Amino acid sequence: EPTPFRVAGRVLFVRSFGGVTFVRLRDRTGELQLYCEQGSLVDFERLEDIDLGDFVEAHGVAMATQKGELSIRAERLRLLTKAYRPLPTKTSFKDVESRYRMRYVDLVANPHVAGVFRARSAIVAALREFLDARGFLEVETPTMHTLVGGAAAKPFKTHHNALDLELFMRIAPELFLKRLVVGGFERVYEIARCYRNEGLSTRHNPEFTMLEYYQAYATYETLMDATEAMLRHVDARLAERLPAEHAAWASQRAFSLERFARVPMAEGLARALAKAGLPADVPQRVAADDAPIKEWAKAAKASGREIDWTNFRAGAKKCESPGELVFCAYEYVVEPFLTKDYRTEAGDKSVPVFIIDYPFEVSPLARKKDSDPSLVDRFELFIEGRELCNAFSELNDPEDQDARFRAQVAKKSRGEEETMDYDADYVRALEHGLPPTAGFGMGVDRLTMLLTGATSIRDVILFPLLRPETDT
Repeated sequence: EPTPFRVAGRVLFVRSFGGVTFVRLRDRTGELQLYCEQGSLVDFERLEDIDLGDFVEAHGVAMATQKGELSIRAERLRLLTKAYRPLPTKTSFKDVESRYRMRYVDLVANPHVAGVFRARSAIVAALREFLDARGFLEVETPTMHTLVGGAAAKPFKTHHNALDLELFMRIAPELFLKRLVVGGFERVYEIARCYRNEGLSTRHNPEFTMLEYYQAYATYETLMDATEAMLRHVDARLAERLPAEHAAWASQRAFSLERFARVPMAEGLARALAKAGLPADVPQRVAADDAPIKEWAKAAKASGREIDWTNFRAGAKKCESPGELVFCAYEYVVEPFLTKDYRTEAGDKSVPVFIIDYPFEVSPLARKKDSDPSLVDRFELFIEGRELCNAFSELNDPEDQDARFRAQVAKKSRGEEETMDYDADYVRALEHGLPPTAGFGMGVDRLTMLLTGATSIRDVILFPLLRPETDT
């Protein structure tokens, strides 16, 4: 006797051929067809009440149609939920803002969208697996802070009524995680919701997810090795979990994870200036009134490089130290061309680039290099032109940290918004002793974009921030 089955799902498709009606259902496992035949299905005529988008339950036995498609020969059918609004078709639901605003419809109308968010879940699980296997402890730290710290960014403000206390939504969990290293949690991580009161773009959302981890008795070089291993591990797990989707995404990638380049910032700047046909002293001269900008722009353009000289010059004028000038020049002369300059041997794909050894002036929480105190042990990783992560050997000298906090406060007093507050408790924690430690931060949203080929951060956040909907 045939085995009875009970299935349920959302109605995607209904087609009637007189005494036979085909109904296609979808649930979390996939799609399945119901074969509804007059004489076999109780209350066959009630099929006329079924619309696209409804949820139904069917009882019946398995069968194969004449075309060989696995189906359920329905004997009983029950309406579970009525959809009052019709489902859009794939061709009718293309407006990007409507898709973001009505993600609940987008996920149904565009199955590839659901695939991206399944990938995101697999990516987060793989990150946890990688760190858990290496003895890291996952923790949760506060999302409301009394001070601005952990990164240079503009925070969101809120207010605690009972304590009459102004609070800031966290921009990074860094300082709390390092307090835990002081307390003896030598390998610790958090997958943290963070908030930055900044503009919207294809790479920025005010609310985002960040992975931060800290490892005692490690250096930034240790973390570069770990980063390469982590990214390959996550990509391999994604291929296992979603093989068809991963194959499609991987086939479109313009980058390779086989080899990573490691480039000191000063070396990368010198190389980029030479490739652009520019003199080595451009960073020091660009802010001057007599700087030959037109001559430089012509030389760079002849070398195939369009440099944003207006903003480069404006940024250079704000710099207060040689290190800040180097970093400013790097942002305009090096970073935009990393994808072009660092390629595989075959030249068909870009390679990930670790930019290392940053000026200490732009890295207020990083440890100075023993060989050159003007630099810090820090790296940022860029893949296909996107900054993916930031890491450094942590500053553990309380006196040095005190001085750098004071420098941040001085900048804030001059009107700069993206600065940190002086955190006396954190300095006190360092006075209790922070072992040599390396720390790492990576945007989970950006990693998901990278591995799924998404072009906007909104494509990997289920409900991105949008302007309120207006009546038209």
